[in-house]
Amino acid sequence: MLAKAEDQQLVDCVQRGDKRAFDLLALKYQHKILGLIVRFVHDTHEAQDVTQEVLVRAYCALGNFRGDSAFYTWLYRIAINAAKNYLVSNRRHLLGIDISLEHTEFYDSNYNLKDLESPERALLRDEMKGAVYQAIQQLPEDSRTALILREFSFLSYEDIANIMQCPMGTVRSRIFRARELIDKALQPLLQEN
Repeated sequence: MLAKAEDQQLVDCVQRGDKRAFDLLALKYQHKILGLIVRFVHDTHEAQDVTQEVLVRAYCALGNFRGDSAFYTWLYRIAINAAKNYLVSNRRHLLGIDISLEHTEFYDSNYNLKDLESPERALLRDEMKGAVYQAIQQLPEDSRTALILREFSFLSYEDIANIMQCPMGTVRSRIFRARELIDKALQPLLQEN
């Protein structure tokens, strides 16, 4: 709640002409926005360009920001739309996700690979990672977006509902269905091993 109030104060300052206030907002959210966009756009350099575009769009549109939602949910909505527009304009399939499913049982406290990992375990991990990646790519767009915002950006259901402009119950059902579809895709691998 405090962060929302701080953001609103900075937004008010920007709307009154203080450009430095937007610099503070950009610094606060640029890494989160980049992290979100990278999940849509595979290429890191392209994701950085899209992130820059998002910040420019947000700055230009900030005069129209009414404060009906939190600033960051408004900014995330701009980011998702910019990422999708980038993918469509480049005629790519929607949502290339770089998933990192590192299992903690394979690493020690310093994130060094433990000796436990046999070639079979490494193969299984890679197969699981690939299966999750494929399952996420095959999800309907709305379910995929909701799942990414929840599982990779760690947003609340309420924030996701604001970003996606739909009821919270819809967000919950999309995420639930997405998880079910991913579980179903992993079943053959789990049964084999």
